[in-house]
Amino acid sequence: MSDLRQFSLFINGAFCAPVDGIFFDSIDPATGHPWARIPAAGEQDVNRAVAAARSAFEQGDWASMTRSQRGRLLYRLADLIEQHAPELAELETRDTGKIIRETTAQTAYAAEFYRYYAGLADKEEGAVLPIDKAEMEVFTRREPLGVVAAIVPWNSQLFLSAVKLGPALAAGNTVVLKASEEGPAPLLKFAELIREVGFPPGVVNIITGFGEPCGRALTSHPDIARVAFTGGPEAARHVVANTANNFAVTTLELGGKSPVLVFEDADQTNALNAVMAGIFGASGQSCVAGSRLFVQKPLFESFTAKLADRANRIRIGDPMAMETEMGPLATERQRAKIEAAVAATVSAGGRLLVGGSRPSGREKGWYYQPTILACDDPALPTMAEEMFGPVLSVMPFTDEADAVAKANDSKFGLAAGLFTNSVGRTHRLSRKIRSGILWVNTYRAVSPVAPFGGFGHSGFGREGGMEAMRDYTRPKTVWINCSDEPMPDPFVMR
Repeated sequence: MSDLRQFSLFINGAFCAPVDGIFFDSIDPATGHPWARIPAAGEQDVNRAVAAARSAFEQGDWASMTRSQRGRLLYRLADLIEQHAPELAELETRDTGKIIRETTAQTAYAAEFYRYYAGLADKEEGAVLPIDKAEMEVFTRREPLGVVAAIVPWNSQLFLSAVKLGPALAAGNTVVLKASEEGPAPLLKFAELIREVGFPPGVVNIITGFGEPCGRALTSHPDIARVAFTGGPEAARHVVANTANNFAVTTLELGGKSPVLVFEDADQTNALNAVMAGIFGASGQSCVAGSRLFVQKPLFESFTAKLADRANRIRIGDPMAMETEMGPLATERQRAKIEAAVAATVSAGGRLLVGGSRPSGREKGWYYQPTILACDDPALPTMAEEMFGPVLSVMPFTDEADAVAKANDSKFGLAAGLFTNSVGRTHRLSRKIRSGILWVNTYRAVSPVAPFGGFGHSGFGREGGMEAMRDYTRPKTVWINCSDEPMPDPFVMR
């Protein structure tokens, strides 16, 4: 136990142990063995973090900073993230099992989100209103909300933190960032960069812990003004219930069961590569994973055969090795869920095209093969439920109307992919497919400039883009009476 690396909470600019002294083991998904000790924040730790954030928001250096000064801190943070990207990526790979080449690239790109919001920090403007009352000057200004609770899952956590911290800090808020209890090490290390940048104490606090008591105490805290949550629908229901106590502004970025439509006229090589990236990138552990594939009937057999052949040749291995194309799942619990769903789908009539079991030679760790199932019923488990793993369900369609009906037959609505060379079809279907993101002839592209979010059980609110920063502020209307005359007596009728 003494060989395990130990991490700390980051509260009010200092690293500290949880008040209750409780730590838990973080498991290396590639080996199935503990590698680190993680602090479990309790209610007292949450209270300390929120109090520090509130104090920093209301008084001191952060409260008196100009917007340009806040932007300069964010620029400096972006530079540090780039410099430390290899170290942060190695921690993320060790803690979550995501392959090293993906975590390295994704961590470095997260810096661009901080640069984007650094540039926006002093661009927010108010407006003078053409009011209908003489002698009145009326204008609006946008002001920060206060203390933000930012809650991120284990997957893509540095990126998902950036899309919350970037706009929240640029707008002048302070933040308590809760890392997932699954794989939180990179964010606890990230706290060192926050301190090195020179953010005043309390502006950013980073804690980790379980839903009870940590998550519940944070999202229901009376001093929390906004909750930005990324995670699953079940946890989101608790978040929504908790915010009934503080009426915090809330955004939810939840799960997905994203459809990918491949028409007969599509560039098959491009579509094949995109489908592979969409479902087997990050071992399928992505909210935008393209886990439902619909292929036009004349193309169905040949396309799925090529897909199965390519999936069968994916190099599964040590996530720290640069040649590895797919690593393990993050938790043993998730692998068990996937195994049960695949077995239930096959039992109910699904046809296994490739995979469906643990890879040979990988007895240690939470590995699972890339899996493709042909399904003739949209209610089959792997077709209807979010797998959050390398499991693709495929089904043929006949025409545009059939494709749209199948794509929209889901409670989720986060992302979708469309592959066609028809410009007209692209525009027609972009209006009909119900999703917050539609990728046409590409997949998994992101940018700090582009907002993302979903419909239905995929949540509400948007992250990324200019609108996200506005969501971390509220307008204030200022009325100025420019007349030298006193207001009329309110009890004298004229």
